[in-house]
Amino acid sequence: MRAVITVIGKDAVGIIAEVSDVLRKHNVNILDISQSVFTDLFAMVMLVDISKCTVGLAQLSDTLNERGKTMGLTIHTMHEDIFNSMHRI
Repeated sequence: MRAVITVIGKDAVGIIAEVSDVLRKHNVNILDISQSVFTDLFAMVMLVDISKCTVGLAQLSDTLNERGKTMGLTIHTMHEDIFNSMHRI
């Protein structure tokens, strides 16, 4: 089982570390990561393995969202199947 995590916000030190810390605490493995900085805008997409996650996807999403709010970021988490369905033409 995999999920897609997107992170958008003002660039700052430690964004990847903060998101990765939440994932580590819940036994989520990062499979792929892409990030870009446009002037001061940070954008990141992660593909993660949630098969061994210690919490449900909804709780993981809420935890990431709360961590993001403390840093002024918007973090969205969705199951890979939903992501693929949304982007299929």
